[in-house]
Amino acid sequence: MRRREFLGVLGGVAAARPVVARAQQSEPMRRIGFLRVGPPPPAFIDGFRQGMRERGLIEGQHFVIEYGLAKSAAQIPDVATELVTRRLDVLVASGTPSVLPARDAAGRTPVVFVATIDPVAAGLVTSLARHDQNITGMTSISGDVIAKRLQMIKEMVPTLNRVALLVRESSPDTAQYVRESQTAARYLGLELQIEVERNPTDLEGIFVAARSANALVVADDAEFTAQRVEIAELALRNRLPSVSGLRQLAEAGGLMAYGASFGDLYRRAASHVSKILQGAKASDLPIEQPVKFEFVLNMRTAKLLGISIPPSLLALADEVIE
Repeated sequence: MRRREFLGVLGGVAAARPVVARAQQSEPMRRIGFLRVGPPPPAFIDGFRQGMRERGLIEGQHFVIEYGLAKSAAQIPDVATELVTRRLDVLVASGTPSVLPARDAAGRTPVVFVATIDPVAAGLVTSLARHDQNITGMTSISGDVIAKRLQMIKEMVPTLNRVALLVRESSPDTAQYVRESQTAARYLGLELQIEVERNPTDLEGIFVAARSANALVVADDAEFTAQRVEIAELALRNRLPSVSGLRQLAEAGGLMAYGASFGDLYRRAASHVSKILQGAKASDLPIEQPVKFEFVLNMRTAKLLGISIPPSLLALADEVIE
């Protein structure tokens, strides 16, 4: 190539760059709504951002997150209604209390949820794999996991004969959670004491009633996640070894947690969100179940409760909080 021709090519490339830059700048910033009770734990939102980065989508460059955070589950419907007025491209329903209000408020906006909910039993869809609704996402509920928690707390507390189960009255998965827990308790020879939170202010009284039990199981619910510090403190004050499905409750001072890795679920939910942003329909994306589970033990809490953790459980722990 002659020097004059070569310089002409370079000039063409240089001239094209501003056009490309302008084209990139003209791409609309996508708006992702994030509906939840209380601020999302860092692992949740970090997992989501990681999943988006893995698909080449960077917050602040390709998308922004519009938060709709309620102080309690009762406020979620109003917060959802306000959130969808922000011209969202996708609405992420974070936690069980957000799922049905998100569906009802979303209109034509696609919904991707991450929650402990049975989507079929709740009437969201007719099948996890194939459905015709404008909603999809990740579900973490599992009867096997609920039974495993009871088994673990019994192994942790050999004298256990009565266990309290903390559930939220208006949660769409409470009935199933209670059924699964009752089945597991019967199999393990345990008496199950159901404690129902009707209002976030009920916790103090609930823990007074739960003193007749030897341990506490906390149902997976975003409202309980928001209350995790208070729940951990009340459990310790009332000498109740506690187990939940969320590592965040163990980090806050609960005795242990066993369940789906929500950080991983949010990372995988980002895949659904990115596909929807690229034009996929929520109804074409199957609702997925967890593939990664984690077991967290809080040794500090065990010592305060005077509990010696069996070596068999210690060996299974993914993380031990010293």
